[in-house]
Amino acid sequence: MFINCLIESVNNQLYGKSRTPYTAYLSFHMAFVQSPNFFHCVDEHQASLLRIIQRSERQNAEIKEIKPPPITSSQVVAAIDKIVHEVLQSLSKDEAPVLTMENRKNWTNIEFTESVGLQMAKNCTTRKVRSDCPKSAQRFVLTMKILSVIYKLVQTDTYATKRDVFYENVQLYGSQATVDNIVTDICCMLKVPRRSLHILSTSKGCVAGNLLYIEQDGTKVDCSCNTSGVLVPSNVEGVTNLRTSARFIMIIEKDATFQRVLDDNFCGKCGPCILITGKGVPDLNTRLFVRKLWDSFQIPIFTLVDADPHGIEIMCIYKYGSVSMSFEAHNLTVPSIAWLGLLPSDIERLHVPTEALIPLSALDQRKLLSLQKRPYLSCQPLWKQELDIMTSRTMKAEIQALTSLSPTFLTSIYLPNKLEYGGWI
Repeated sequence: MFINCLIESVNNQLYGKSRTPYTAYLSFHMAFVQSPNFFHCVDEHQASLLRIIQRSERQNAEIKEIKPPPITSSQVVAAIDKIVHEVLQSLSKDEAPVLTMENRKNWTNIEFTESVGLQMAKNCTTRKVRSDCPKSAQRFVLTMKILSVIYKLVQTDTYATKRDVFYENVQLYGSQATVDNIVTDICCMLKVPRRSLHILSTSKGCVAGNLLYIEQDGTKVDCSCNTSGVLVPSNVEGVTNLRTSARFIMIIEKDATFQRVLDDNFCGKCGPCILITGKGVPDLNTRLFVRKLWDSFQIPIFTLVDADPHGIEIMCIYKYGSVSMSFEAHNLTVPSIAWLGLLPSDIERLHVPTEALIPLSALDQRKLLSLQKRPYLSCQPLWKQELDIMTSRTMKAEIQALTSLSPTFLTSIYLPNKLEYGGWI
């Protein structure tokens, strides 16, 4: 009786007593049964996305936009040779060698387009890594060292992880973060994706659901066979023969929520679908894999993140990219991604108890202010409204706050109804 009263009460609070398809948001009983029209809104959303793709392809054909071919190993070797030649030329003239790199972390060098996201401007400012400056000499040496490692890997057609590079000389590099940053700097300097450097990173993201693929070494992976998901492949470029019957993909911010959704048999109840998590801020492999799934299947992709500034920023990284990796935006962003939950407006309409909410910290408020100034908010008025709600209430909520309504509210009521009635923005 309590659950039925809760559902009816919340249903009325969400959208009043009118019973249009989406306003009947919580009319299910707790024992969820997928209706014959369950995927109607999802399928309509996919049809809309496909129309946008077709229109974009026609426009690109009219302006004769040609997609550049993949970077070859010989091009990478030639680019490194050019840098080494310039260093030797400087030394022959008794001049201190200098490496010139784009300021990849500076917002002034970023331009935004709705079709790609955040990408590096063509005429951006640069910075110098000098060999004769105490502040940058060490950086210069380490960059040249890693360039020599990359050169050998590419020439021998072998691969190494960033961890492998670090442990080749722990005392020289000092920290894994140093190696990671320099590898990204080199990608930006050479204008090539990291996979072309033959340097991989260990994946932290997981994927589960209706997905089959073959890894580069021939390993066949069935993501439906593991109850806790499988690791995202470390060499996404080498993944082939992707197959799925999924109707949608859902990106889940946190691993704990990902595991809870799997434990509640969400894929069985609301599938076929693919679930993926980057376990917080996504690593490069997870972002590459999400983009590969989009390119391969072109099915709707939804995000489920906490209703807080950190969760929203993570969603924006998947959708529009990040400043530091803007030079590789075309391979990483998926602008078609939609925000499924947790929406700040849902917290209000569901009347989530105040004790389940968390006040915004000073750091949260600064992050929220920063998000509101991002260029992509101008093309997302509904997102802006959600951020305004969070600002006015000065409260945030984790996805787990929904358990205050019922233990299985997320997977038995919230997500099924969101998907059936088109509750994304």
